[in-house]
Formats: sequence, C-alpha cells, structure tokens
Amino acid sequence: MQKRVLIADDSSSVRDVIRTFLRDQKEIEICGEAADGLEALEKAQSLKPDLVLLDLVMPEINGVEVASILKQKMPNIRIILFTMYTERIGKFLSSAVGVDAVLSKPDGMANMIESINSLFVE
Repeated sequence: MQKRVLIADDSSSVRDVIRTFLRDQKEIEICGEAADGLEALEKAQSLKPDLVLLDLVMPEINGVEVASILKQKMPNIRIILFTMYTERIGKFLSSAVGVDAVLSKPDGMANMIESINSLFVE
C-alpha cells in the first residue's frame, strides 16, 4: 500500500530534489507540497497524508509549531523533521512535539527512504 507524503519546505529547489528523489519509489505517493507553515497545516488537513516531510525553518509558522498542531489535530500522522541543522539539534527541538524522526538535509537524503519505511513498520 502506498504511503501518501506531503513535502513542506520553503525552498522550491529542496522540494524539487525531494520530489525527484522520491518519484521512483513505488511505495510512496507525493500527494502535495507546501511552501510555508500555514500552507503545510492547510494541506495536511485537506489532503490527509500519511507522512509530512517538514522543514524546521519556514515562513509564517515554523516546523516545530506545525508539527505540534498537526499531532494534536491528526495524532496518527507521521512527521519527519527535515532540517539544515544537525540531527542532534533537531531531535532536541522536536522531542517536545512528538516528531517521529529527524533528518539533517546534508546527510538525510540518503536515509530518507529508510526513515519513511521504518515509520510504517507495524
């Protein structure tokens, strides 16, 4: 069964890279993209993705706030915080809001598929 993924990052080039990277994965369907925190909230609620790849630093509302709101409104949604900062800093920031995984942009692309799949192992 395909996992529906929403990509939320304020950089169109980062969204392009992620989309290109995930395009050939049969088990993943990109259901939408968002360029800021408010759009990420709106699209997550309307598209009902299984997972949100969420940038930490975005306009309007940052990724930690978006994650916190989404986890309250959609407790079963999976969230991977995708950040330019090190994973250690991201994990510290995300621990309070229940983010499921943290990937740093410099290292995380290679681990993205593995991280997505690990969140759906029952």
